[in-house]
Amino acid sequence: MEALPEIAGVLFDIDDTLVDLETAMGRTLHHVGADTLAHLSEAEWTEYKRLYTRDPLGSYERFLAGELTFTEQRLHRARHAQAAFVEEPLEGEAARRWNTAYEATLPLHFAPYDDVVPLLDALDAAGVPYGAVSNNVHDYQRAKLDRSGLSRFGVLVGIDTVSAAKPDPAIYREGARQLGTDPERTLYVGDNRIVDAEGADAAGLVGVWLDRRNAGPGDFAGRRITSLAGVLQFLPNVR
Repeated sequence: MEALPEIAGVLFDIDDTLVDLETAMGRTLHHVGADTLAHLSEAEWTEYKRLYTRDPLGSYERFLAGELTFTEQRLHRARHAQAAFVEEPLEGEAARRWNTAYEATLPLHFAPYDDVVPLLDALDAAGVPYGAVSNNVHDYQRAKLDRSGLSRFGVLVGIDTVSAAKPDPAIYREGARQLGTDPERTLYVGDNRIVDAEGADAAGLVGVWLDRRNAGPGDFAGRRITSLAGVLQFLPNVR
């Protein structure tokens, strides 16, 4: 891999990079499904949560494409996850109640990963600017960061900031612009190897795949870390 320029700033994805959204979703699903899904075994709960959080039908991608509203993509995921375990589909008033309970409960479980604050402390101490670029709208993600104790993020770019979603180059470049760093000297770190690492590279930034599950590189030839502590290897002057 080619030698990197001196990195001047760092941009992060938010969901499942900074904030442990998968765990928050799982706990919320347990709460809102306590009655209708009380009969599920431990293995069935695991599968139910997997179907919802991994979104195999791509409902969130349909939201990003403008085909579904944010609430509609959530309910599509819930219906698909529940279909194998309950006979009555999640529709009408039941869907409205489910969504209301989900929206009220999810923020209660927002929390950063353990490796987030130590890295941000190191960046702050070294004077390295950082921010976030997310495939969700700005205000929703602002509230999520604040609820997670990450209000120190001053730069936050959402899909409504430039009317574009990753991997459109415009959204990464807007993050670098707000950070005040040249794209080629800006690290971009995220948990999605295609959208985050490869997308940032294609936009002229330095993309890094945060492979928290240690799934292995496969055919991935780019930069890969398994913890945010690995970001420091790209910043030799930060300790």
